[in-house]
Amino acid sequence: MTSNLILHHFDPSPFAEKIRLVMGLKDLAWHSVEIPMIMPKPDLTALTGGYRKTPVLQIGAEIYCDTRRIARELERRQPTPGLFADGNPGMGPALACWSDTAFFEPGAGLSMGVNEEIPEPVLRDREQFFNFMDFGTLPQEIPHLYGQLLAQATLVDDQLADGRRYLFGDNPGWGDICAYFVIWMCRNNVPVAAGYFESLANLNAWANRMAAIGHGRRAELPAAEALAIARETRAEPGTGVAAYEPQALEAGMIVTVTPDDYGKVPVSGRLISLDRRGISINRDDDRAGNVNVHFPRAGYRVQPA
Repeated sequence: MTSNLILHHFDPSPFAEKIRLVMGLKDLAWHSVEIPMIMPKPDLTALTGGYRKTPVLQIGAEIYCDTRRIARELERRQPTPGLFADGNPGMGPALACWSDTAFFEPGAGLSMGVNEEIPEPVLRDREQFFNFMDFGTLPQEIPHLYGQLLAQATLVDDQLADGRRYLFGDNPGWGDICAYFVIWMCRNNVPVAAGYFESLANLNAWANRMAAIGHGRRAELPAAEALAIARETRAEPGTGVAAYEPQALEAGMIVTVTPDDYGKVPVSGRLISLDRRGISINRDDDRAGNVNVHFPRAGYRVQPA
């Protein structure tokens, strides 16, 4: 199998499951680079400049951060079958704002609070990483988190109540993937929550259909080979700064890009592209060479370094 798609991830990552499902939906061949679950991540840091979240997609010397940006790039390169086959090119991505917060956060709290198999170093790492979660009061919050998780899951069940197979119609898409990844996480980490899901007949049947999509055609790749590919590939030129840009930033400026929610580690580089949908910077690394790092605009702060 040959492919230029390289996904840097670890198997238990719920956000990586989003992109693995995109690979499955589009029947893509891709290379898997397994990364550590906790810092330090020296091979990945060489590519991203310190971006803290998982997963990261590499295509040559182009490095894509955040599942929203990764999904958009995969859709651009492989438009069929589409992530928005039943329309909703705006509402599908907007659903991630709900699923990544209102749905994910109680699921993550339960995963941290009731799964006794999570290694202690991972718990300590996530205690610093998940700034939306108070680990000191987490045991007392468990009943509330179950209630919130079930309330959000019921919204999915209600959406499917008219007999549709997927959230927006007859075909699975990005909106389904965004809603499903929390179900996947809880099925793997929160046994009681999995039972709650089974009580929601519409959601449970839909979740089983989503699981059956699979992960496409995966092959393993050593991190050293991924770094070599980045070094040996010329980074693409940027598109500049859009004329309507409200922050008065200019191409060529040294900027930092930082997530707005959690994992707020700034990545610095030379601004090469900026518009309503994305931010791209160019940076040099001794191990990865000259690379472009791409982020979505929504949910990220860009400012002069």
